[in-house]
Order: sequence, then C-alpha cells, then structure tokens
Amino acid sequence: MEKAKKIKTFIGLFYLIVVCLFLYFFFSKFSFQEITSYEFIKNNRDYFFELKQSKPILFIGLFILFCIVWTLAGGFGSPIILFAGFVFGNWLGTLLLIIGMTIGATGLYIFANFFLKNLIKEKFLNKFKNLEFKFKKSEFLYLLIYRFVGGIPFAISNVLPCIFNVKTYNFFWATFIGMIPQLFIVTSIASGLEKIIDQNLEAPGIMDIIISPNIYIPLIVFLGLVAVTIFVRKIFYKDN
Repeated sequence: MEKAKKIKTFIGLFYLIVVCLFLYFFFSKFSFQEITSYEFIKNNRDYFFELKQSKPILFIGLFILFCIVWTLAGGFGSPIILFAGFVFGNWLGTLLLIIGMTIGATGLYIFANFFLKNLIKEKFLNKFKNLEFKFKKSEFLYLLIYRFVGGIPFAISNVLPCIFNVKTYNFFWATFIGMIPQLFIVTSIASGLEKIIDQNLEAPGIMDIIISPNIYIPLIVFLGLVAVTIFVRKIFYKDN
C-alpha cells in the first residue's frame, strides 16, 4: 500500500514537472501578444509552409505531439485549432487536431481519474448531480452529447467525467467523435483567414475579413452550431 502511494506521488510529480517545464519554455520563447500579431503570422507563414512541404511527416508528427502535450498541460484549444486550420487547411487540420487532442484529453482524464478523483468529486459532484443518472443510463451517448454541447472550459471538461466513473474507451471515442463539428468549423475559419492573408501585403480591415466568403460562410455555420448547442445544453443540463 505504501509502495503504491509512493508510485502515485512520483508519477504525479513527474507530470507536474513536465507541464511546468513545457509552459515555461513556451512562454519564455513567445509572448501571447507576439504570436497573435499580424506581423508574426505573416512573417512565419512561409516558414511553416516550407517546413510542411519539405518535411511533411516530421512536421505533422511534431504538431500532433504538441497537441498532446498542450492538452495534457491543460491548455485551451483556440490557438492550436486556429494554427491547424491556418497551416494544414480545414480537412487535414481537423484530422490532426482530433488525433492529438483526443489522445491528450484521454491522458489528462486518466491522470485526473488516478490522482484527483476524490478532489474533483468533492468540488463538482453536487453541481452536476443531475447528470449522474443520465451517464449511468447511457454512458457513451451522454458523454458524446456532453462533448458536443461544451459550455465548460476544455481542460475542466476533460476531468469532470471522473465524477461519473466513465470508462476510458468511452471517453476516448466520445471525445474523438464529439469534437469533429466544432473543430472543422473553426479550422475552416482559420483556413479562410490564411487565404485572405495570402492576398494582402498589409493587415486587412475587419470588414474585409468578415465579407470574405472564406470567412462568413463558416462563421454563419459556426453561429448556427452555437445556437443548436445552446438549445441542446438547456435540455442536457436541466434537472430530471
């Protein structure tokens, strides 16, 4: 018993050290303001495209690995989703994101289920008590709906299923399938933004971006998806 406790402590500390090192080196290299500036995106666009063309397997592998580590570290999804759409396009970008983020989310779930389960139950069980019966009734179906409707920060949504003792394989496949619509739409917007940047030497105005078919079509679909998820969320989270 004492040996198992020491192993859990060692694994937990190792995970925290890896996450802290990753965040330290990433944010010591780049500031958030820098990586979101038009100049940074424009200047590095050709570099990323050249790397994708010259070493596609290596570049794709590194991106998937980054997605896994980023998700394990509790990072929010928007930056890597936009990057994937911008560099890889909507189809390939979505596929790579689904693979990387699903593996990372599952790893975070396993870690939380192993180390933080009691703490998570203590903090969140009463708030989400109404969902317990639904998950027991059809675990995969309601986990799939849970992934689709969102409404909870991504990192937290990866650990909350610990409350309901969700099976790992159900978590993996529900996450894999449930994220597809949102990821595809957002990567489509980012892919459209890349096309606009390709046609402009200087930063385009906000109206130039909005009226572009590459942007407003996926944006309309995105707003429609938001409306649907809000409606479904009200049904999903309501008390029985």
